[in-house]
Amino acid sequence: MASLSESEGTNRGSMWELDQNLDQPMDEEASRLKNMYREKKFSAVLLLRLAFQSLGVVFGDLGTSPLYVFYNTFPHGVEDDEDVIGALSLIIYTLTLIPLLKYVFVVLRANDNGQGGTFALYSLLCRHAKISTIPNQHKTDEDLTTYSRQTYEENSVAEKIKRWLEAHAYKRNCLLILVLIGTCTAIGDGILTPAISVLSASGGIKVQNPKMSTDVVVLVAVIILIGLFSMQHYGTDKVGWLFAPLVLLWFILIGSVGALNIHKYDSSVLKAYNPVYIYRYFQRRGNSDSWTSLGGIMLSITGTEALFADLCHFPVLAIQIAFTLIVFPCLLLAYTGQAAYIISHKDHVSDAFYHSIPDAIYWPAFVIATAAAIVARTAVVIVMLVTTFLMVPIMLLVWKSHWILVITLFVLSLMVEIPYFLACILKIDQGGWVPLVIATSFFVIMYVWHFCTVKRYEFEMHSKVSMAWILGLGPSLGLVRVPGIGFVYTELASGVPHIFSHFITNLPAIHSVVIFVCVKYLPVYTVPIEERFLVRRIGPKNFHMFRCVARYGYKDVHKKDEDFEKMLLDCLLSFARLESMMESYSDSDDFSLPEQKTEGSMNNTFLAEKTSNTMCSNGALSYSSQDSIVPAQSPIRGGSLLRYSSWTSQTVSDELDFLNRCKDAGVVHILGNTVVLARRDSGIIKKIAVDYMYAFMRRMCRENSVMFNVPHESLLNVGQIYYI
Repeated sequence: MASLSESEGTNRGSMWELDQNLDQPMDEEASRLKNMYREKKFSAVLLLRLAFQSLGVVFGDLGTSPLYVFYNTFPHGVEDDEDVIGALSLIIYTLTLIPLLKYVFVVLRANDNGQGGTFALYSLLCRHAKISTIPNQHKTDEDLTTYSRQTYEENSVAEKIKRWLEAHAYKRNCLLILVLIGTCTAIGDGILTPAISVLSASGGIKVQNPKMSTDVVVLVAVIILIGLFSMQHYGTDKVGWLFAPLVLLWFILIGSVGALNIHKYDSSVLKAYNPVYIYRYFQRRGNSDSWTSLGGIMLSITGTEALFADLCHFPVLAIQIAFTLIVFPCLLLAYTGQAAYIISHKDHVSDAFYHSIPDAIYWPAFVIATAAAIVARTAVVIVMLVTTFLMVPIMLLVWKSHWILVITLFVLSLMVEIPYFLACILKIDQGGWVPLVIATSFFVIMYVWHFCTVKRYEFEMHSKVSMAWILGLGPSLGLVRVPGIGFVYTELASGVPHIFSHFITNLPAIHSVVIFVCVKYLPVYTVPIEERFLVRRIGPKNFHMFRCVARYGYKDVHKKDEDFEKMLLDCLLSFARLESMMESYSDSDDFSLPEQKTEGSMNNTFLAEKTSNTMCSNGALSYSSQDSIVPAQSPIRGGSLLRYSSWTSQTVSDELDFLNRCKDAGVVHILGNTVVLARRDSGIIKKIAVDYMYAFMRRMCRENSVMFNVPHESLLNVGQIYYI
């Protein structure tokens, strides 16, 4: 044997190559699994039907905003007609620039295979650049039918932006924080918005009954909200069909009343469509009053983010049709008609909407307004700002838009949204702190969870065991191989998890068949069930070791009736059957097997990659003085012809019979229970976050054994502690 000093560098390189050959990614398996995915095509009739149904789900907030916008814009009353004209002009162009131009015609296109919202944008970016803080992705995942991405030319703007984002970890963390801020702010506002909208609609009772107590209005709103939330479990489809006719009637009502008020009171309000009155508005009211009033005008676009967030329920074109043909024109008529009424009745600004309704239809209008307010939900200007910032890399990386177009949209959006953001800051002490406190609480929860999850993954990565070390133990793994199948769960898609080495060094026996199961979540909304599992053999056949990667998207749900164990076993048996069939097929064919390479075999559903021991011609192993496995020198080079049938040691029936006997003997699921604790020298904030908050959340969350319906009698937990 060569001396250690002469062979150390060679052995180290050979060890790495050996480990790669023994535990290679499943490139060929994943590529063969890919099916012919096509986006859904909708007929014209179905599209109109979906557009109608979207009214009952998406446009509740936007539709009910005329109930309270002018009152919040002028809480102390109106003194001059020009102020009403200026405010109306701001409302018109805010609706035009943000919901219509930005969201309906631009942001809706940035969907993740029909999924909308902040996380959908983030998942798109994670697929087009390596910005995920948990680096568990591999190029095999790109072969999924739902994993669409772009390629870039060298030195293009998109390629430079991609490299810039991937360059430093702090950029990835900043992007993640931005996404969490947008998500948590939407949650914080969404908790309050239904109550505000329903309470505003219920306030119409007092218009006809001025002496009625406010407590009665609150009680009516509470009853309505209880009824609302008790119905939501029926799902979007039924709720949409229930409220779509009511919301359609609502838009027709406010549009018709608005047109009537324009004709009846003051048609001169139409001059507000001239944007010059925006400039005059700020000039007349002064800096303080104009900035304060922007907080009320911003309410006219409350719910705009719902256009994007609720995209998962409807196609883009359906929402575009509903907004441009019904919602947008009716809102313009409603606000213009209210402005005309307020100019003639300045003392009615607090209840301008209900006062402007003709007496003959007052109570039907009240009922419809309340029903429409029930549908009202989610979003604030902070979410819009987050979307604006995320759209920049989306347009550059995903759409490959010209940088001038990107800057133009970015600047126009900020010109509208930043003034509204600053105006909202002035209202923090007037109740605006409530959604911010809620959003901050959710942000802390999400960030602590993510931080500790990343640390757990890093611990798994750094402490994993070399596959070459496992093979060095021999087919028995240095233990007694007892009948049965052992599923070892890990977050790693390659390598042996630390819990397995901990297991085999503390127990005298291991199962005849060992399967490393990696449950991996990808930045796609779903993984089709026929593409979910990838199976391959690890090492020589007589080791009876396999790896199965189960892939899920962020909207995939673990169903209670899903037999995860049966799915794994079916995949394993199909793998063995196909592997043996392919080996038999290859018996009559000679082919060149390059040194240190592997050959794969698969079909269109389950893919079988056979990893050969190509380190020498006869598969012999030699050991260095450091007990590391290195390849012996082979007299046969890569260009030599090898008989592939020399790999085959069992027939199809032998392999399947062996696996079935092991399955009948019993199945055990080995799960790692990693307890994350803060180091003793950590600060008090870190100790609270890790030792108490994260520990509490771990106890509250469902364990993997519950999610995958693992029988309690078949479960074995292996505990370990990791200090961060």
